[in-house]
Amino acid sequence: MADGSVATSPVPFGRVLLKLSGEGFGRSGESGLSMQSLENIAEQLKQVATTNVQLAIVVGGGNILRGREFAASPSIKPATAHYMGMLATMINGLALQDALEHVGVPTRLMSAIRSEGVAEPFIRRRCVRHLEKGRVVILAGGTGSPFCTTDTAAALRGRELDVDVLLKATRVDGIYAEDPEKNPHAVRYAELTYQDMLSRNLQVMDAQAVHHCKEHNLPIIVFNYKRPGNIGRVIAGEAIGTRVSSRVH
Repeated sequence: MADGSVATSPVPFGRVLLKLSGEGFGRSGESGLSMQSLENIAEQLKQVATTNVQLAIVVGGGNILRGREFAASPSIKPATAHYMGMLATMINGLALQDALEHVGVPTRLMSAIRSEGVAEPFIRRRCVRHLEKGRVVILAGGTGSPFCTTDTAAALRGRELDVDVLLKATRVDGIYAEDPEKNPHAVRYAELTYQDMLSRNLQVMDAQAVHHCKEHNLPIIVFNYKRPGNIGRVIAGEAIGTRVSSRVH
């Protein structure tokens, strides 16, 4: 639609896992939280909440802290650095929860790290029940274990929750042969197989996450969430971004 709104007609996906990287919560090239970015995401998700789709969201924390950046420090152990990164995702999760509830979207924040004062522990059956009741579930804390990215957490949670698709939100229009921000003539792929993504070393998502999706035949769609309404459009089945699956049609 011209105004960026999304129709509330039936959607092809019953249950969706959306991966929001930490950069989506801040201004480009800056650390910390941007209230404008947060509000823009909340407005898009509010549109999705008017459909019948069940939505779980895995949040990253790179806008606040990336564990791997501290892992090389002689003063901080690598495992500690990764736990620090997981805690950063909690900050984004809390912010997103309040932003969504401010626009009338019921939510639950669940964490893989015990944080009962601010979030429920992630329990698969409880999470599924929240989704069935129409709540948007925000999943923070990664996998709860170090040395795993939030992309891998998204793939694992997608498998646990038996979602129909994993949506990877980025600031570009899909997967390219080269970085489109460095090469404006880079070729964009409309479709790829999991093996294509791995063999060509297309680093939009880490290899471990892609392997998990491949084993479970869980489709991945990489798309630009910064265009207003795109989250709703991709969930509604519009052909935007790049689709990764077992075969190219």
